[in-house]
Amino acid sequence: MGKTSKQKKTKADKFIMLPTVDFCFKELMQDKKVRKGLIAALLNVNPTEVESTTLMPTILRKRYPEDKYGILDVRVELKSGVQIDLEMQVESYDFWANRSVYYVSKMYTEQIKEGEDYDKLQKCIQVGILCFPLFEDNKCYRRIALCDTESGEEYTDLIEMHILELSKLPPEQQNETDIMKWMRFFGGTCEEDFKKMAEKDEYIGKAYEALKNMSEDEIKRMEYEARQKAIRDYNSYMHSAERRGVKRGIKSGIKIGQEELMKQLVKKKLAKGKEPKVIADELELEVSDLQRIIREIKEAE
Repeated sequence: MGKTSKQKKTKADKFIMLPTVDFCFKELMQDKKVRKGLIAALLNVNPTEVESTTLMPTILRKRYPEDKYGILDVRVELKSGVQIDLEMQVESYDFWANRSVYYVSKMYTEQIKEGEDYDKLQKCIQVGILCFPLFEDNKCYRRIALCDTESGEEYTDLIEMHILELSKLPPEQQNETDIMKWMRFFGGTCEEDFKKMAEKDEYIGKAYEALKNMSEDEIKRMEYEARQKAIRDYNSYMHSAERRGVKRGIKSGIKIGQEELMKQLVKKKLAKGKEPKVIADELELEVSDLQRIIREIKEAE
């Protein structure tokens, strides 16, 4: 009995990284087979059709100059010239649509220099893997492209955005698409979840193998935990800032409300023909403050 308890404890305590931490996701994408499997799922083709996937250099993008957290993304170029930017985002992000349109447009326009022909432009895809709901429906995966707003006919597929909302994953079903399998893998929270999905797809199996190897690497684990801390610190800072803003807003609201009430009282007393000095005494106001309130009342009329 004691041995069983010990075994259970060991299993529960076994550390494994989570792909929703962007450091882990980026490390997974270093593996060619893992990249190939995910990209094939996004393009809805057989992985054998994805000839090559080359990692392109990316920088740690920052939301603001003092931001130490920044945004880790993965940029890949296919043999055909198609470019794909993949990003894992845990926390809700204001203006996500604005930002994703900006980055995919930037990817697209950076392909040619002034004077070069437009026929050199290749397809660009921005992929957002989100741990928060973005749209107010139950759809967990969508492909967005430029199309006719009436007929729905696609205008061009040169710019695409794929949104994967992990928080909306429905109960598992039979014969799921490859992209749904990948979403379940990314949304896993324990080794059992990852192992289960690995058994369904050889490319996800490779991702699970890479995940285990990373988790056993001490240096990578330290980097992973440092990244987790940076994310926690950022979230804590943002939540504190939000609380401070709410507190200031409440104080400001109370002050505005009090001033508005005072204006109404002064207005009523003036309507009754009372002298300013009498009103100031009754409302315990400085004469200068009362004069300011009277001016504001007259300006508003």
